[in-house]
Amino acid sequence: MKARLGIAPIAWWNDDLAELSDDVSLEECLRQASVAGFTGMETGRRFPMDMAELGPILSKFGVSVCGGWFSGLLLDGDIEVEKDRIAQQMAFFKAAKAPCIVYGETARSVQGVKSAPLATKPRLTEAETAAYGRKISDFADWCAANGMPISYHHHMAAAIETEAELDLFMQHSTVPLLFDAGHMAFAGGDNLRVIDTHWKRITHVHTKDIRRAVVDGLDRSRESFLDAVVKGAFTVPGDGSLDFEAIVKALAGKGYEGWFVVEAEQDPKVSPPLEMAIKGHKELMRVMAAAGYEVVH
Repeated sequence: MKARLGIAPIAWWNDDLAELSDDVSLEECLRQASVAGFTGMETGRRFPMDMAELGPILSKFGVSVCGGWFSGLLLDGDIEVEKDRIAQQMAFFKAAKAPCIVYGETARSVQGVKSAPLATKPRLTEAETAAYGRKISDFADWCAANGMPISYHHHMAAAIETEAELDLFMQHSTVPLLFDAGHMAFAGGDNLRVIDTHWKRITHVHTKDIRRAVVDGLDRSRESFLDAVVKGAFTVPGDGSLDFEAIVKALAGKGYEGWFVVEAEQDPKVSPPLEMAIKGHKELMRVMAAAGYEVVH
């Protein structure tokens, strides 16, 4: 089985909290990712959305586009409007030969609101989840038919956060799933059970780790998702509390092949991005070997 290792630029530049950013250029970010051993990077705010401009820069560092976030609004929005909103990114990602667009539902989400406690996240009834599932399934089908699949990112402080919410959403939708170990652990879910339940739909993996003591010490009635990030709730594999050998072996056991992307936002002054990238890559290489994956470029 084959795996590819990527990283997200959120360790260098945080799009939700600009103060948690290392003031480096796109080229320096890609250089550091390449030095750490990664061959893929998800897009971020300093990426030009044009392969004529970006292509030569990626080639210089031996890196390809392995995904990237789209802030979806389908929960409350119109599907035709969302098609227009995602069109430019779809064209760019097709040109970049990216595997998928990461769909993150931001309607009603409090993930980017520093003053909004985690406990104020949106909650959907089963009927609302069913309606939303139908809508996003239609959108996902349209994206795939137009040559660029999406992968749905369950996320802290968003409508689909907990394991129970994900189970219900998956029951009422046909959308491909992005499995994020850190977000599911933060939400109190069982990562191995989620893999066992939803493996047939997992098309992209974020290997985000958590610092359990930080997560467990949060006052969710007062502290926000961004407060948690500032405190260091997230980190790279090998630096946190999750057993990535067990997680990766579970995915291998279900036949998952594709990208494993380190996406770990934290304070770059406390956790220097290059140092963290090297640590995360080393741990992933260890667990990939233990799980029987061949890491390819």
